[in-house]
Amino acid sequence: MATRRNGNAAPARPRPAFSSPAIAAVFNQHPKAIRARLLALRRLIFETAADIDGVGPLEETLKWKQPSYLTTASGSGSTIRIDRISDTDDCALYFNCQTNLVETFQSLYPHDFGYGGNRSIHLPIDSDLPEPALRHCIGLALTYHRSKRKSL
Repeated sequence: MATRRNGNAAPARPRPAFSSPAIAAVFNQHPKAIRARLLALRRLIFETAADIDGVGPLEETLKWKQPSYLTTASGSGSTIRIDRISDTDDCALYFNCQTNLVETFQSLYPHDFGYGGNRSIHLPIDSDLPEPALRHCIGLALTYHRSKRKSL
């Protein structure tokens, strides 16, 4: 069972259907272990979005042939992409490098993740996902523009 922010157990939510056969094909092209990690990241993105007021429904699409998640309806956040890191068994969440998101993640979680410059969080498939930290980072990305507007 998943755990909510308040510490109470939450029933597992059904995984949303893929928005297109092309997106399903991208996931299915990966070996089983990598596909499982990418699907876990996808689940975290959708669950985190559903838990934050004002994010609204996510648009799932392909950008640069990578599954991408956009807050098109609300405009609240910055795009999150997920993929395998080339020639490795690691996966990554990619963020817009023109934001300060990854810099923020590095200051909050210097030892929880590997980082790829100012654009990605790296996650090896042979270790557990640090879900609370990941949910926080995903939430910051999904509300990035809303947070910027508040600070103006």
